[in-house]
Amino acid sequence: MAALSFDSALYDGLLSDPETAHLLSDAAEIGAMIRAEKALAVVQARLGIVPNEAAEALVAALDAAFIDPGALGEGMKRDGVAAPALVATLKAQMPPEAAQWLHWGATSQDIAELSLILRLKSVLDLFSDRLDGLIGTLAALAKEHRSTICLARTRWQQAAPTLFGRKAANWMQPLLRHRQRIDEIRPRLLAVQFGGATATLSALGEPGIAVMDALADELGLARAEPWHTSRDRIEEFGNLLAMIASSLGRIGADFVLLSQSEVGEIGFAGAGGSSTLPQKQNPVIAEILVSLGRFAGVQAGALHQAAIHVNERDGAAWTLEWLTLPPLVGATGAALARAAEALVALRVDPARMRANLAATRGLVLAEAASFALSDYLPRGDAVKIVKQAVEATLSGERHLFDEIAARTESPVDWAALREPLPYLKAAQTLIDRLTAAAEAVLMARVG
Repeated sequence: MAALSFDSALYDGLLSDPETAHLLSDAAEIGAMIRAEKALAVVQARLGIVPNEAAEALVAALDAAFIDPGALGEGMKRDGVAAPALVATLKAQMPPEAAQWLHWGATSQDIAELSLILRLKSVLDLFSDRLDGLIGTLAALAKEHRSTICLARTRWQQAAPTLFGRKAANWMQPLLRHRQRIDEIRPRLLAVQFGGATATLSALGEPGIAVMDALADELGLARAEPWHTSRDRIEEFGNLLAMIASSLGRIGADFVLLSQSEVGEIGFAGAGGSSTLPQKQNPVIAEILVSLGRFAGVQAGALHQAAIHVNERDGAAWTLEWLTLPPLVGATGAALARAAEALVALRVDPARMRANLAATRGLVLAEAASFALSDYLPRGDAVKIVKQAVEATLSGERHLFDEIAARTESPVDWAALREPLPYLKAAQTLIDRLTAAAEAVLMARVG
């Protein structure tokens, strides 16, 4: 397989996402670095640090600049960062009177970090839109199946009746919080990084503070003090990505189990096939969600290791971050894309859900039976009778309620109790509350 599956044409539709990959591309990184250099020249001219004529020529040259990423490779290998080679190449493409002011007072890490943050801003915008789409789809699914009864399963075992709409609302629940987390992280993550060689702004002297703040304003970033080696912003972002991916992985895990042959409560249009078993309907898209979620968690752990920087600059830690963060962003983008595709392909089978429920012969109604019986008997006696009836049902052929009725004359309406929907009213209310919350989030975004 390809060394980096996220960049492979063969694995493209499975593991990668073109929109996210574009934001992580060499061209996007170089473009964002040029944007940062341009903003720096603009604010320094505004503050009287760079002559206006030189700044205008510099900006015009940057707008017209052409950079071949491959041409920076040797410089990257030598310097361990792309900015020195980029600056040299840009200077060669502009008049000397402008070139001397390019990159004035900045360090390579300033420009590299600004490029990263500008691109992560676009990543947050993209992921916000995708989460909104998933929230809307899951809210609609929850509403559609507000009364669709199915089995709840706990610890891999059939437990009690639930509603498929409740499952969908529960899948949606963490996504609502992730949307809130994205809004909350923006001012912390999307912050200016400008400090010069040792994060003291010494090359610019006292005006350096004004340049730093003006650069933030020019680029639409939050004002901040230099944070070269304080990587908590990146760590927090990595944690959020891993949480998003794991929430989608959890949906995928449920999809895998619900679609397995013995359960068959859901399926997927266009499900994967086998080269030798023509009957197979493999839930590939669901499996990928699980894989991407687990991968993202591993990458987030590595990102914490990369956060341990030494002194005022640490090339080893910084390089580890480069190795870790892009795959994490790419995996999360792919997970969001695959989740949307999975929901479009999802096919729900309420009849199979009812059949699976009926096949338990009432065993999953044991909780309801014990509480119904407790209306007429002490709780302990009711539980004892139900347990005896459960054992008899497991070893026999009859329905649980028939076994209970044979052990007590309590006037419980066992026929009515066989229909679970009346005692799932609270579950329906939970669905209503979560879908209302989803609609509020989506409406606020539109507003």
